[in-house]
Formats: sequence, C-alpha cells, structure tokens
Amino acid sequence: MSLREGGLQAPTRHPLDWQNEAFYDEKALTAEMDRVFDLCNGCRRCVSLCDSFPSLFDMIDESPTFDLDGADKTKYADVIEHCYLCDLCYQTKCPYVPPHEWAIDYPHLMLRAKAVQFRKEGASLGRKVLSSTTAVGKLATIPLVDVTVNALNRTAVVRKALEGALGVHHKARVPTYDSKTLKRRLKKHQPLESAVQQAGPTRGRVAVFGTCYGTYNTPQMGEDLFKVFEHNGIPATLVQGEKCCGMPKLELGDLPSVAALKEHNIPILAAAIRDGWDIVAPIPSCTLMFKQELPLMFPDDADVQLVKANIFDPFEYLMHRHKAGLLRTDFSASLGKVAYQVACHQRVQNIGLKTREVLSLIPGTEVKAIERCSGHDGTYAVRKETHDRSMKIVKPVVNQVKQFDPASLTSDCPMAGAHIAHAMGQEEQPAHPLSLLRRAYGI
Repeated sequence: MSLREGGLQAPTRHPLDWQNEAFYDEKALTAEMDRVFDLCNGCRRCVSLCDSFPSLFDMIDESPTFDLDGADKTKYADVIEHCYLCDLCYQTKCPYVPPHEWAIDYPHLMLRAKAVQFRKEGASLGRKVLSSTTAVGKLATIPLVDVTVNALNRTAVVRKALEGALGVHHKARVPTYDSKTLKRRLKKHQPLESAVQQAGPTRGRVAVFGTCYGTYNTPQMGEDLFKVFEHNGIPATLVQGEKCCGMPKLELGDLPSVAALKEHNIPILAAAIRDGWDIVAPIPSCTLMFKQELPLMFPDDADVQLVKANIFDPFEYLMHRHKAGLLRTDFSASLGKVAYQVACHQRVQNIGLKTREVLSLIPGTEVKAIERCSGHDGTYAVRKETHDRSMKIVKPVVNQVKQFDPASLTSDCPMAGAHIAHAMGQEEQPAHPLSLLRRAYGI
C-alpha cells in the first residue's frame, strides 16, 4: 500500500511502454536510473532481496562521496545483471510504488535496461540457448536422445566443456529431460465426462497450459495435475500447440521474442476460454506471465486481457472449489512435515498461500511455508557469472528446511525445489505439491 494524501491506496502498475522509441533512449534511461537509485539509497529496505540492491548500495558506499554522485556508473551493469525480475521489491517491500509521487517500479526499470542492452548488444549464444526452452526441450526429449543428454550432463568433462561453450556453471544443477513428455503421456487422454459446476470465478473445466518445464523436464507434475483435478470432478484437457510463455525471453530483455510468443499462444488460449475452458498452468512464472507481464505489455489487446481474467494457479483453482464445498477431502494418507518454499513468482500474484491451504487440509500434515527466494530464477542459478551468487541466496532457505527436518521438501516451482535440494547435497528431484496431493489422495 502507498501513503498518499492521508490515506492508503493499493499500488497501481502502469503499462510497459516498450513499443515507444523513447523507451530505448539511453540518456533518458540513465537519468531515470539515477533518480530511482538515489531514492533507493535513501531507503535500503530491499537489501535482503536479490543481489541487485547490495550491488547498488556497495557501489555507492565505495564511492569517494559515499553517495550516488560519486559512484562509478559503469557498475550500473552489475545492478541490472543481478535483478532477475522476481517483482518482490515492487509487491512486498517498496513504499514508493505508484500512486506515490515518486512512482518507483524497480523491476520494470531493470527490464527496460535489459531491453536497451539487448537491442544494442544482443545476447550471447549461451543466453539464447538457455532461454529457448521450447526448442531445446523438443530436441532433448527425442527418445534415446534424452538418455544421452542426461548422461552427458552428469559427466564432469562434458560439464566443463558446457561451461566454456554456453556459460553453464559446471557445478550447477541442470534439468533432466524425459522422452515421455506430457503430451505423449496424455496422447490417449479424454476429458472426464461429468456435470460442470461453477465455483467463484471458476467454471469447472480446465485447459492445462503444460509449460516447457512441465512438458519436457517434469511431465510427472502435469500428469499428477490431471489426476488430482479429475479426482475432483473437474474435466481437464491439454492445450495443444503451445510454446514457451515468454518469461525466459522477458528476463533476457528480448521483448520482440516475447511478443512473437504472445502472438502464438494468446489466440490458442483465448479460443479455449471462449469454448468454456478455464486455463491452469502449474509453473508460477508462466501463470504470472499471462496474469501480469503480457497484460502490461499489451494493455489494449482484448484477448490478452481475456486470458488474464481466466488463468489460474492450480491451488488457487482448487481453493475456489473448496470454498464452494466441491473439493474432495477423502485423503487416504498423511504427508507428515512438509517444508514448502513459496516461489517468488507465486507470491507476487497476490493470491495468498493457496498451496499451503490445500495441503493443510490433509490430516496429519504440517506445512511450514518458507517465504524466501531460492535464488534460481530459471537461468540465474545455472549461469557461470551468477551461480555462486545464487548459492548464497539459497542458504537461508536451506537453513530453514534443515531446522524443520521435514518428510518432504516441495515448491510450486520445480526449478526452485531442485536448486534447494542441490544446495542441501540431495540429488533427487523434490516432489511437486501436486504430486504430494495426489499421494495423499491415494490415486
């Protein structure tokens, strides 16, 4: 909330004026960074979030004047690099977001800086490959190719070569690929035939946006989503022909590629909604992309706004059903103690801790919510330049998990879950909350 004219007002997020040439004016960008950085220096409330803020404050503290006017502006690049657009500063920390007169939107300022840099310099081969999730996923999940890729990724010599060629840190946990993709697993699936019941904003039929990671890397998560939803009488179908939501390209500053992916995905999703389906995506970053980033990039696109109004986090969806008395609670197994890391891109959706609420319905289950960033951010944890920083950021999460001593570690973001497990020295991929819920149902 922002304090203005004696009262509290909800934050206002202004559209991203990325198609205006003035958006890419370097002098104007630098002037705006000067303004915002100076204000941030006087506050320092966000120092505990990503490493962007410590980089900013160190740059200022190491200057001859101990202020922004004496700082080495060539170090602005470090400040930009370490912002991975989690949005937590805007949503949970900053008291100066619009409608406050200072109108600070730090994540979108950093996005603007990344977009200017991308337009000017492009991106390295490694950054392009890491952000091309659909193309890489399709290639790596060809039967037998997946086995070879996974085996090579566990080989020290190959990992060193990968670090040199693509900038992937040799110690970072990289995702495995599964030739039994979600689409192949659901090839013969037919939506459940049952009476559709509306609950709150949900209509009782879901088209699942499988996501790149859910399709190629953790298809079990998507399969478990289908089992859980249909156990609750919710017909489910898989969105056909989808591509990456665009979040990896957004984080790179490659806004034209984001726009191209939007042009592909939005008509497919809008058509499903008009046919009576709600949209559900199991990865928080993908849900946020359609709920927030694309609507802010394309505020006048009616189909983008339609998708925004009809896409849900899976546990948000299930809690709407529960409040209407439609969620089954015939659990056959408890989960014991569950350490649940709340993904940043889920926290900033302002839906509350719906995953914890659903899992807490299971008898004999204690859920500890850990609202700290894992430091993964899709590519941040795997890149040579930022891996060590990510391992520092994840330490408080690891400490909380160890202190709780859970039976299960989980996160709505499977990449975050894997990164936490990696930092704890565990090689096994943690079960997704949907997989835990399916286990509790015994289905």
